[in-house]
Amino acid sequence: MSVAVIIPSFNRSVVLKRALTSVFNQDCPADEVIVVDDGSTDDTECMIRRCFPKVVYIYQENAGVSSARNKGIAASDSDWITFLDSDDKWLPNKLALQRDFINRHDGYWVCHTEEIWIRDGRRVNPMKKHAKTGGWIFQHCLPICAMSPSSIMIHRHIFSELGVFDEDLPACEDYDLWLRITARYPVLFITDPLILKYGGHSDQLSRHFWGMDRFRIKALEKIIAEPRLSEENRVAAINTLQEKARVYLQGAQKRGKTDEVVHYQLLINQYSS
Repeated sequence: MSVAVIIPSFNRSVVLKRALTSVFNQDCPADEVIVVDDGSTDDTECMIRRCFPKVVYIYQENAGVSSARNKGIAASDSDWITFLDSDDKWLPNKLALQRDFINRHDGYWVCHTEEIWIRDGRRVNPMKKHAKTGGWIFQHCLPICAMSPSSIMIHRHIFSELGVFDEDLPACEDYDLWLRITARYPVLFITDPLILKYGGHSDQLSRHFWGMDRFRIKALEKIIAEPRLSEENRVAAINTLQEKARVYLQGAQKRGKTDEVVHYQLLINQYSS
């Protein structure tokens, strides 16, 4: 069971060092560690060459996290793919527990884990809506991103079958991929928290984009158009799209975004018929 770790990074040399240290401190080491530098102008490359010579370092002009992850997938040879956001950290037993759990559950191709949230240096408790679970979780994934990229382990055939991260989405690209996966496959869930997920810093994507739900709405439109989606899941996805579109529409009205008001009203009408 070979495992690759793919870490996209952009101007995060300091926290990237923390992330990589957690990878090389694993009880059961990964077979490949790939960092895709998405156009950094800091000392990312020098830091990696100096401190982590075993890392496969790939540089690309800045093209976004989806492009970086996809380049890492393409460059890897392992059967199983994991991701680690450069600002997160793994606990030492993360890969060992996932390998063991997958080996004990035949027929599963996706596994994620519980997580610990750190915000502005303090541990915080996630809200109920962020609760993790396993099994057939498509409808659980509809309201919000229900799996963390840093926690997940995916067999590479999933990407061949269902596609990789959508590079046209500047955010919520993980939400989009999880919908495609969970519509077709059940997932394993390890209730032990195996990652530290850090937040509150200024360069998070969620701080760069107003109205993040507009990207989730695009992902919902894609999955609704998927011919293999069950009717039950299609109805649930349409209901979620309408709910998100109504909320976004109200925000667009308050901000005087006339074109967006027209677009989302038409979208709501389209799925109401």
